[in-house]
Amino acid sequence: MPDSFRTDSTRDRIVEAATAEFARYGIAGARIDRIAKSARTSKERVYAYFRSKEELYGFVAARELDAVAAATQLDPADLPGYAGRVHDYFVANPDNRRIMRWGELEFAGTDAAARDTARHKTAKLRRAQQEGLLDPSWDPLDVLVFVSQLAAAWADQPGLPSSEGARKQFLADRRAAIVAAVERLFPATDRIGQTRGQP
Repeated sequence: MPDSFRTDSTRDRIVEAATAEFARYGIAGARIDRIAKSARTSKERVYAYFRSKEELYGFVAARELDAVAAATQLDPADLPGYAGRVHDYFVANPDNRRIMRWGELEFAGTDAAARDTARHKTAKLRRAQQEGLLDPSWDPLDVLVFVSQLAAAWADQPGLPSSEGARKQFLADRRAAIVAAVERLFPATDRIGQTRGQP
């Protein structure tokens, strides 16, 4: 089998251990020795794959960003639906949200993967504006930030109801509020600029 198709289980274990470590401790608080121990390998082996803790975080963060993008699928013509999917993803994958937040705090403005993702999404929103699918009076970056912040607003909030049933209902209500808020800000439009559902 060609090398490109082989699975390196040690590397996979390192990445999985690092994902949990960064979610719990952030970049500054993460320790390579703990990652190595959790991955059942040595620090030297970790550094053979990733030259620094920051490089390892960058790999993990890029992987997590790809996972979010694949699961949520930005549709500029249906931003309320997109916001609901982002909310669902972060509620189901709280470690992903924590990893993103650590990067925002500790790598502010320097996370290349996050910048590339933002550029790709704003370009997609700008094209939708040009095609009459989205109100062109908004800056695409503002659209992206507002929708993303609303979508993630309840994903990592403390003090959620403790019982499973109450928590599920609470989050369902919050999801509905997020979708309604995004719908009011960015109602879906057709190609001639009319708001859908209106004459």
